[in-house]
Amino acid sequence: MEMAIARHEHVLATRGALADAFDLRHRLPQAWEGVKAGRCEVWVVRRVARMSRTLDRHQIHIVDTAVAAALDEAPSRILSIAEAKVIEADPVAHQARIDKNQSQKGVWYPKPRPGAQVDESDSQAGVGTVFARLDEADALAHQHTVDDLATALAEHADVADGAEPLGMDHWRAEAFAMLADPAAVLAFLNSIDDTPGTSEVEEVAQQPSTPEVEEVAQQPSRDHRSPTTELIVHVSLTDTGEFGPVARVEGLGPRLLDQVHDLLRRHATITVQPVIDLHTGRSVNGYEHPTDVKHRTQLRTVGDAFPHATGLFNHSGRPPDHDHTTPYDKHGPPGQTGDHNDTPLTRHHHRAKTHLGYTVMQLGPDRWIWGTPHGLYRLVTGGGTRPITQAEYHLHTHQALTLAGDYAA
Repeated sequence: MEMAIARHEHVLATRGALADAFDLRHRLPQAWEGVKAGRCEVWVVRRVARMSRTLDRHQIHIVDTAVAAALDEAPSRILSIAEAKVIEADPVAHQARIDKNQSQKGVWYPKPRPGAQVDESDSQAGVGTVFARLDEADALAHQHTVDDLATALAEHADVADGAEPLGMDHWRAEAFAMLADPAAVLAFLNSIDDTPGTSEVEEVAQQPSTPEVEEVAQQPSRDHRSPTTELIVHVSLTDTGEFGPVARVEGLGPRLLDQVHDLLRRHATITVQPVIDLHTGRSVNGYEHPTDVKHRTQLRTVGDAFPHATGLFNHSGRPPDHDHTTPYDKHGPPGQTGDHNDTPLTRHHHRAKTHLGYTVMQLGPDRWIWGTPHGLYRLVTGGGTRPITQAEYHLHTHQALTLAGDYAA
């Protein structure tokens, strides 16, 4: 009580701060040392302490080691890693969380509060609000249905000359409302299906034959309105060669393998693509990065490769610019384009690299060293950004030149 008064705050806030401090000092000592060294803001590790409070002293060591290694990364990355490790440390407890939430599903249609119709800051005039807690697989299926219907509505909307087209938020709302009348949805979809008997597969088959096209053409045709979802799952093996209990699903985050199974259970047809081995790479002689190279690069890096960038490609929905780390020389040696010379950047950071005097060299398929115009040096990997000294920078530069020579040879 006395400490709360001295801190000018409620006693519960002080109690929470004390709990976090004791957890950090005694249960997360590696992370606490990193915070004291200035590698991370305190609020981030306080949240990690709260997330991991139910773990025992053996389980929390897994979280402490992983978080301490990631303290130089962005807060969102640190919290994502902590979340995954908390699940990995006690999958039984996480399954209990899932079971509890399954019993608390529901949909709510709240009535407008008095005065909400004329509230200038948050007007509810003419609109309603819906809240829903669904099974994760059901929520994703509902999202894809709404997105597909909204896209169709937007494409076939009558837009007056000179008028601004409505945004996709509007059309998603229209699609969501339209689902209240399934017959109207079917009637609309049938009205725009004006090319029966023609499928995307048939169109592809008319193109010049390539191995990829031939493979697609042999597949049975299907209704283009059939819901399809690409699920990218990152898995790792334990020391015994078995799958670990936790996988990372692109766009969703860490999930138990049983949850991944549940995401797929509703689909009658599942196509499993070949496993992408991120240890392999290839190069080509042309300027454009091939699609498979871009895919591997984005899976390795997860997000923007600019120092301390926080943008995640699967969250923004906008593909990155795949910049040649070493500028492409049309008169240069073969094999300049590939995993060894690919820096994924958002457009803003791409322009900064091109025009503002930043230097970057690539140490491998997922490691870059950056130098800024004002003499700051950073090592960027698929795990985040780490400050390095000028001496380390020059050492890495020599390594990068050696690697570039090996690839050119």
